[in-house]
Amino acid sequence: MDAFQQLVAHNLDISISNVQREKFRLFEDLLIKWNKRYNLTSITDPDEIRIKHFYDSLTCLLVIPTNVKSSLVDIGTGAGFPGIPLKIINPEIQLTLVESITKKADFCKIVLRELGLKNSRVVASRAETIGQEPTHREQYDWAVARAVAPLPVLVEYLLPLVQVGGSVLAQKGFELDAEINQSRKAIFTFGGIIKSELPISLPKKMGNRTLIQIEKKKKTPAIYPRRPGSPKKNPLI
Repeated sequence: MDAFQQLVAHNLDISISNVQREKFRLFEDLLIKWNKRYNLTSITDPDEIRIKHFYDSLTCLLVIPTNVKSSLVDIGTGAGFPGIPLKIINPEIQLTLVESITKKADFCKIVLRELGLKNSRVVASRAETIGQEPTHREQYDWAVARAVAPLPVLVEYLLPLVQVGGSVLAQKGFELDAEINQSRKAIFTFGGIIKSELPISLPKKMGNRTLIQIEKKKKTPAIYPRRPGSPKKNPLI
């Protein structure tokens, strides 16, 4: 974990305290332990966990301000990425993890409890469902997702959850020109505008990413998101 601390400090300018380091260590142990039962991730090597899960999640803080009290919803979080690492670094975040697969949602609850992460919750549901619920719709400062769906689909999941003035942050692959062009109609329709595109290279040649920030300028029309499955089946392109 010392090498991980140094890597994050050097590349991302994020200082990880000893308390935070211990939370990452416990998270890693829980992931390895419960993965044997729940099949949470194909990444089981500790070094890969630290780069492909922890470090990758923390790159979001190149866009999301740290030490700022904000509400963040992580859609399709899986085993808690990127939401839980972001919460470890910035305890001021009011975190909501959304995961439709029950065993993964249950694991996230275990992690939040074992790490003592307050003002955090897990919602075992689909993005299309909570996007129409008043307790979630247009209630968040940030909506994030990592490798969940193509961008035209993803923005229908995320933008309805963000309040006007908030932002979506999508962690995507490296070559996105075609995908972004296909997404312009959907982004405009749901009330957003692309604010920035930031290319990221993970250490040790473990992959490349692009962080796409979409700022919400106006309310999402009430008919969106459509019923579960519709955005993926018939994306707005």
